[in-house]
Amino acid sequence: MPTIGVSLAVPEPWGSRLQQFRVANGDTQGATIPTHVTLVPPVEVGTPRLSDVEHHLEQVAAARPAYRMHLRGSGTFRPVSPVVFVNLVEGISQTEQLATECRRGPLALELDFPYHPHVTVAHLDDDVLLDRAFEELGAFDCAFTVEAFHLYVHHADLGWKATRDYPLTGSAG
Repeated sequence: MPTIGVSLAVPEPWGSRLQQFRVANGDTQGATIPTHVTLVPPVEVGTPRLSDVEHHLEQVAAARPAYRMHLRGSGTFRPVSPVVFVNLVEGISQTEQLATECRRGPLALELDFPYHPHVTVAHLDDDVLLDRAFEELGAFDCAFTVEAFHLYVHHADLGWKATRDYPLTGSAG
């Protein structure tokens, strides 16, 4: 059964810079995880249901307009989870609303933790490396327009690969 996820990609040049940082800082999973903000966490979806998921995501995208996202500074989920991330400082509410809409219908699921949009830059069991990631990305700053979200499929040998884009084509209220 395929494992899928729905995310906002961090565009270039920031996406590859953050991914390279993640790998260089010792997070070996980072090489197979594109830099992103998760909307729907990994979930197994049977192939027959995939068309329902795609139709649902089309409807969500058609109802939502593009918006500005600003990423700045670092944060952490420690001690609950060994994660360091880059903060969203603009576009938080739009991302939360988009995630809520995506996680309805065929993608309805209970989350293990409250939803907190972020960009993971270290997921490690090494406090020294987590501290270094937190310090080094404290001054990170970039802004861009979110114009689409993406359906990803996990492949055991390749990692996460975007299989479909969903342009945000709704009108701003």
